[in-house]
Amino acid sequence: QVQFVDSGGGLVQPGGSLRLSCAASGSIFSIYAMAWYRQAPGKQRELVAVVTNGGTTSYIDSVKDRFTISRDNAKNTVSLEMNSLKPEDTAVYYCNVAPPQQESWGQGTQVTVSS
Repeated sequence: QVQFVDSGGGLVQPGGSLRLSCAASGSIFSIYAMAWYRQAPGKQRELVAVVTNGGTTSYIDSVKDRFTISRDNAKNTVSLEMNSLKPEDTAVYYCNVAPPQQESWGQGTQVTVSS
């Protein structure tokens, strides 16, 4: 079982940028595909971006060309660089493996995009 601590969220104006980070515990981090998920108020949690253990990335359409997911297997971390943020990106963001382990959800980090 891997545990995650998410950080880096905050309040940002539309068009701004944030970088989220996730620290993972567990010596087998490198074998998993990793992902960022988000949950907006009143909505279900959704997958945002995935990076495989080989470094291949994929994104949902709404964040393509704006978000970049990356991982550092030596440091057991995964990051999400978010640019050109929009109000609809407002949500609590979580990292987890892909597909997610229910027992591994962290506390998430709040991202609010508002003027």
